[in-house]
Amino acid sequence: MLTESQLESLRFPVGRWQKPEIATADDWTANHAILTTFPARLRARLAAVTDVQLDTAYRPDGWTVRQVVHHCADSHMNCLIRLKLSLTEDKPTIKPYAEELWAELPDYILPIESSLRLLDSLHARISYLLTHITPAQRAREYIHPQYQNTYRIDEVVSLYAWHCRHHFGHIALVVDAPKE
Repeated sequence: MLTESQLESLRFPVGRWQKPEIATADDWTANHAILTTFPARLRARLAAVTDVQLDTAYRPDGWTVRQVVHHCADSHMNCLIRLKLSLTEDKPTIKPYAEELWAELPDYILPIESSLRLLDSLHARISYLLTHITPAQRAREYIHPQYQNTYRIDEVVSLYAWHCRHHFGHIALVVDAPKE
């Protein structure tokens, strides 16, 4: 049986996201780079993964690697939509989604290639969009009703860069596990 500390380490292999108090230009550049390179890094990491590994959960009661990949595609699709809403509306209220229920839908057992292609496309668009918005636009916000909080675009970019590292860490827990 795992301790609470061990479970926390498995749930958050890169630590919990910390909302930045001040987002610097260097933070923006680093987070943008993570978002730009994530699909290629993920593809390379999964190149030799087996179906057994894809269908292995990274922790007790956690998602499988396959579910994590499909979740990333769904989550990052929401990211693009939230960015566009923030850029085109005055402090819009976004629609949350039940990610744990989405992970139980039938499309989460598909081969991961469809989600890898989707991530390629989504991140190309996100990266291009982030390259072409002004520093003033980075301060635009949306309201997240589930968390009763507002998020600036620069914070969202930080969150999704963390999200990439977070789930890359989950995948590593399975892919790097010693073979039995």
